Amino acid sequence: MAKNTYRNDTLQSGRAKNEVRGRNEPRKANAPIGDKVKKEKKSWSFKLPKFSFPSLRIGFLHDRRFKLFIGFSFLLLSFFLTIAFVSYLFTGQSDQSVVESINTAGIKESGQETENWLGLTGAWISHYFIFDLLGLGAFFLLPIIFFAGTRIVFKRVTISLSYVLGFCSFSMLWLSLTLGYIVFVTNTVDMLGYLGGGIGIETAIWLNSLIGWGTGLFLAFLMVLFLVFFFNITTLSFGKVILDTPDNERAFEKNSASSISDVLHNANRGINHTADPTASLEAEDEEEEVDELFEEDEAINRALEMELSALKPEKPEPPKPAAVPLTLELDVEGLVEEDEIAEEEEEIVEEEEETLDLQIQKVPEEEEADVISGENYDPTLDLARYQYPTIDLLTDYGVNKIQVTKEELEANKVKIVETLGHYNIGIAKISATIGPTVTLYEIVPDAGVRISKIKNLEDDIALSLAALGIRIIAPIPGKGTIGIEVPNTKKEMVSIKSILSTEKFMKSEMDLPIAFGKTITNEVFITDLAKMPHLLMAGATGQGKSVGLNAILTSLLYKRHPSQLKFVLVDPKKVELSLFNKIERHFLAKLPDSEEAIITDTKKVVNTLNSLCMEMDMRYDLLKDAGCRNLKEYNRKFVERKLNPKKGHRFMPFIVLVIDELADLMMTAGKEVETPIARLAQLARAIGIHLVVATQRPSVNVITGIIKANFPARISFKVTSKIDSRTILDAGGADQLIGQGDMLFSIGSDIVRIQCAFVDTPEVDRICDFIGEQQGYNDAYLLPEFVGDESGAEKTDFDPSSRDPLFEEAARIIVQHQQGSTSLLQRRLKLGYNRAGRLIDQLEAASIVGPFEGSKAREVLIRDEYSLEQLLNTMQ
Repeated sequence: MAKNTYRNDTLQSGRAKNEVRGRNEPRKANAPIGDKVKKEKKSWSFKLPKFSFPSLRIGFLHDRRFKLFIGFSFLLLSFFLTIAFVSYLFTGQSDQSVVESINTAGIKESGQETENWLGLTGAWISHYFIFDLLGLGAFFLLPIIFFAGTRIVFKRVTISLSYVLGFCSFSMLWLSLTLGYIVFVTNTVDMLGYLGGGIGIETAIWLNSLIGWGTGLFLAFLMVLFLVFFFNITTLSFGKVILDTPDNERAFEKNSASSISDVLHNANRGINHTADPTASLEAEDEEEEVDELFEEDEAINRALEMELSALKPEKPEPPKPAAVPLTLELDVEGLVEEDEIAEEEEEIVEEEEETLDLQIQKVPEEEEADVISGENYDPTLDLARYQYPTIDLLTDYGVNKIQVTKEELEANKVKIVETLGHYNIGIAKISATIGPTVTLYEIVPDAGVRISKIKNLEDDIALSLAALGIRIIAPIPGKGTIGIEVPNTKKEMVSIKSILSTEKFMKSEMDLPIAFGKTITNEVFITDLAKMPHLLMAGATGQGKSVGLNAILTSLLYKRHPSQLKFVLVDPKKVELSLFNKIERHFLAKLPDSEEAIITDTKKVVNTLNSLCMEMDMRYDLLKDAGCRNLKEYNRKFVERKLNPKKGHRFMPFIVLVIDELADLMMTAGKEVETPIARLAQLARAIGIHLVVATQRPSVNVITGIIKANFPARISFKVTSKIDSRTILDAGGADQLIGQGDMLFSIGSDIVRIQCAFVDTPEVDRICDFIGEQQGYNDAYLLPEFVGDESGAEKTDFDPSSRDPLFEEAARIIVQHQQGSTSLLQRRLKLGYNRAGRLIDQLEAASIVGPFEGSKAREVLIRDEYSLEQLLNTMQ
């Protein structure tokens, strides 16, 4: 009866006051509920009254279904975060580069590379809470969310939410700070920084700068203080902790856990809260009654809305209907203040929405802008913790000492002068320059002596000196002298460590610096691969060619970040470059469907070379759109944020293609390899793709004229004949080298003799281990996908859309010669056997040649070129 009386009184009171407001004017937003509304003296015009219905505005908050929705959402969130956080402990390091490159790589690509058990979302959330914020202390967020959901869903819980909140909050911050301090003092921030998180490490550094080692004592003091106050410890007796009585503890929890929802429920029922401890026993029953009351109140509000709809004019303004307050008769100031604040906030929100509408209209103009403001883009931030290899990884072979004595120099001088004197060649002056492998004797002949006469005495001088590898430079470019290079009796080892540790290399500002070794003047020789722009290497077996390749790769690894350089390694011998497999996720590039980054199969080599050509064309398109002429200008614009990534622009690294044995590829693939190599050599320089091609056999059928014309920079180790020397260098001399890294470097018309730096296999292994153990990208740099014609399956039906690009040319050759031979296509088109065989199969399917007849050539079914052209036109 009391409950029904309360509802009837409330309904009548609400109707009475609404009638007053409808006849006069609406209540002001700032007027308290229950105040009398004053009449205006001015004449009034009819206007739809504004009504405030706070019960409709917040009534859904007390709906049990909404509470269950919130509770189960908290429980689901706690399980989601638990899985993501636990997965981060195993996959966090590999996912870090993916999370940090979401803006540049895109969500789809990043999600495919993520290893977190909950995908990209789990990786990003766990990275944010653990790595950026709280470290392992973030795990204490899970009990808070879980117990909050449990409290909402199941109502009755044995542990107070305030107890869990207080304990977990302190533990979360204290653990983050403690682990951050431990990581900081042990200098393991780079490896174990995620234990303390960003907040823990930065706070530990700040405390350490203020109180030094006292930070540890301060953390211990915080823990003791927390234990005393949280567990209410009052007395310590013989190591036993005595707590206050359970009654006091429950009273403390009850007072600290009072909520606004309890106040609202009790206010609507006119109940005054007291400190009676028995009130908590009836809380659940009262809450159920209040829920039923609000459900009935909502029905009353809907009835009032239907009555108020009759008061609206025929053409009213479209005001937003509000709810009738059911608490008009209550004298609760707190609820009145909340109602006033809520109405003021609604007005502010409406003003903000109008402002936002004006801002949204400007967004499309900003999206069209090509220039993005902000700090310069740093590509190295993809792997911000990457460390360059250290010099300590290289072997120290001791201090380099000059191995040539004065006696040896004087003896050689006397022999040279004596030998030339036998042929009536006078010497006006002679000087010596000692190098690591050879000594250069510069002579100035008497006036009237022909240079060619001295040049022809090369073998005689070698005989008198009893030395191999005598080389005469007549004359020395840029000097008015003639040079005679004589090998030293004791050679000096030029280690890669002695070259890379020099100031000349360490302070080099070249794009792709390569430290080859030392010249005959004992100077460190460093050149830029980006300016060569391609390098052709040749040398007989065992003369240092593979060591030279390792020296090139090692030099680049010491000077370039993984984001700035990628290698495409082709190793037909399968063992020379296998050590570099360890740096696949840092420096190597490969085809998308390739399992191994180092290419050893000839078919994959052809696909990779064509894929590089596709990459070259794509890069030129980007340079065209950006208005740049080379890769350096393009990357500078991208770093300065003058290019929009949304239009396909990206930071492009240098790509170095290394082919260890060209002769084997030319034998097995021929034209299929030569054409893309020649195309890359002709065009790829401007877009940062550079080639390093090595071969054991520098014959003209391996180093063809097309390849040779586009490789201005060449290196020759010792070769077996003068013909090979002229093939690689266009000059003799390579056959006079002494081996073991002795080489000639030719660029343009200049030829420099260099002792190549020695890099041993264990040194390369240590360097690759050092790089491979660091955090890298999720996969190698992926080249564009190239779909080649690798299928050898026979086709009974001819498909014009899938025919070989050389199909028509092959058909014309077959018809002209009236010979259906695979070897004919190989010779004329310079193809490998597999592709020529597929062409013959396609010609058979097109009824141009007949079926296979054993050792005989296939019959040609088309007799003249006119009939062939008609057939080809029907296939278009």
